[in-house]
Amino acid sequence: MDEYFKSFDKKLGFGCMRLPMQGEEVDINQFKDMVDLFLKEGFRYFDTAHGYLRGKSETAIKEALTSRYPRQAYSLTNKLTENFFSKEEDIKTVFEEQLKACGVTYFDCYLMHAQNKKNYDKFQRCHAYEVAQELKREGKVHHVGISFHDSAEFLEKILNEHPELELVQIQFNYLDFDDPSVESRKCYEVCKSKGIPCVTMEPVKGGTLANLPKEAEKYLKELNGGSNASYAIRFAASFSNQFMVLSGMSNLEQMKDNISFMNDFKPIDEKERKALENVVAYFKGQGLIPCTSCEYCLAGCPKKILIPKLFSCLNAKIVQQNWNPNFYYQNVLTVNNGKASDCIKCGKCESVCPQHLKIRDLLVEVKEEFE
Repeated sequence: MDEYFKSFDKKLGFGCMRLPMQGEEVDINQFKDMVDLFLKEGFRYFDTAHGYLRGKSETAIKEALTSRYPRQAYSLTNKLTENFFSKEEDIKTVFEEQLKACGVTYFDCYLMHAQNKKNYDKFQRCHAYEVAQELKREGKVHHVGISFHDSAEFLEKILNEHPELELVQIQFNYLDFDDPSVESRKCYEVCKSKGIPCVTMEPVKGGTLANLPKEAEKYLKELNGGSNASYAIRFAASFSNQFMVLSGMSNLEQMKDNISFMNDFKPIDEKERKALENVVAYFKGQGLIPCTSCEYCLAGCPKKILIPKLFSCLNAKIVQQNWNPNFYYQNVLTVNNGKASDCIKCGKCESVCPQHLKIRDLLVEVKEEFE
């Protein structure tokens, strides 16, 4: 393993897709406080992408982190996302835009973003992997890898075709561990078998495992007093080949909680593991939509339907069985945005969904429940 990966003695990374917000803008003052605390406590891995928060993640990082701290104080990962390039010649232009937006001269890690069967051919056709290696030779990238949303079999195919890859970012949490659509465990095992370190994304599954229904939460309350998020993040960090676990911390309190149990990290024990298995069993019995609220689906929706929030609303209705989700659907989520019934079934959302959800069919379910 490269010395870079060995240099980290703490496994908590700051995922900058869900930053603190004030309306449509990043709450820069709170973000600065979070950056300051994160670095003060000895953590230094930051992760972003060009499309996160519609480009505001990168510029917020420049304002809160890179313009305020020396380059050696932090590690910054960025990604090449498919909708920002259409041919090979576009890639370096996009890359330079990313450097400028983040206020740096190089990225510690650069990932081919959200690799799957649908977009991999485009990355191959545009020689994206080869361009990334050129950027590495130029010193503008230090390590090249991928983030991944597909089957373990397809992951192995990519790693066989690109043995030069140095790290893989996978969705990994206790709810998806043996899920047949996500294959967290199998993807992890592919990476481990090849000696490639993993970075965990979605350890709390977009907040789902932090905000548990009471019927599921009771299993964790019987343990040692940790937060719901603490068990989820510690679960992911308990695996030896997990180099880093990203947490999309949205406020200072979440960061303080994460730091409290990751500063002196202790792996999940057997009693805790059994409790997590009970939580998984609860969720499997509810039939909830496994959306992580990554919001990749929003950019291309011609009807401006707030898809993740509508799915969350339906999940809440299933769990809560009260009037509140109906009120929220009718009076908040669809006032200035499309209703589920406005969907024209263009499929743009499904083509970018990391969870491979049948969004068009699920919106029909939302329509039937709320309209």
